[in-house]
Amino acid sequence: MDKTIELVALWGKFLKQHPEATIDDFCRHHLIHQRESENKGKLVGGVVPMTTDGLLMKVVGRIYKLHMNYATSALKGTPLDQIEEFSLIATIRQQKNPRKSELIYTNLIELSSGIDILNRLKKKGLIEEVDDMADKRSKRVLLTPDGEKAMEICLKRILKLAKMLLLEMPEDDKQLCIQLLKHVEIKFSALVQQHKGVDFDTVYSQVLDAVV
Repeated sequence: MDKTIELVALWGKFLKQHPEATIDDFCRHHLIHQRESENKGKLVGGVVPMTTDGLLMKVVGRIYKLHMNYATSALKGTPLDQIEEFSLIATIRQQKNPRKSELIYTNLIELSSGIDILNRLKKKGLIEEVDDMADKRSKRVLLTPDGEKAMEICLKRILKLAKMLLLEMPEDDKQLCIQLLKHVEIKFSALVQQHKGVDFDTVYSQVLDAVV
């Protein structure tokens, strides 16, 4: 097959699967497939899912668990004890003084667990609560000076953790992963609160019907 025709065919197939992708994304995707033959060890522990969807989600889930495990070690000796605490103070720092409920939901944490974590951060003197002038029923949270210091200390540790976990992954591959997975995160982050308390079969039907 003429190489130009082969390239156009590959590009068309990729674009059909990822309509918003760029030529750069396609090039990264193609290079990854070219390297697939490299065997660097067993892919996942335990049962290997029989479907592509299942395998991808297991890989993502195991990476998440590995990140959580190493994060506990990375944060040892700092003012924070767990990655959820870091996620919350990082969000507070970025949003300045968010509402407590919005802060918790943004980080995909259960409300009761989120309240407990915020109470611990408050007890440590890292955050403080203030009245919400627009809604007297709500509270807003902001970082204290000690919270700002804790953020600086822990941010360096978490960035080192991310660098360690992805050390052997080329920058182009990281960018491609973000491009391919970001739409799943965006879509279901917007839907997850609507699905609270709804049985899974109903959620499944709603999601599939929306696509069709």
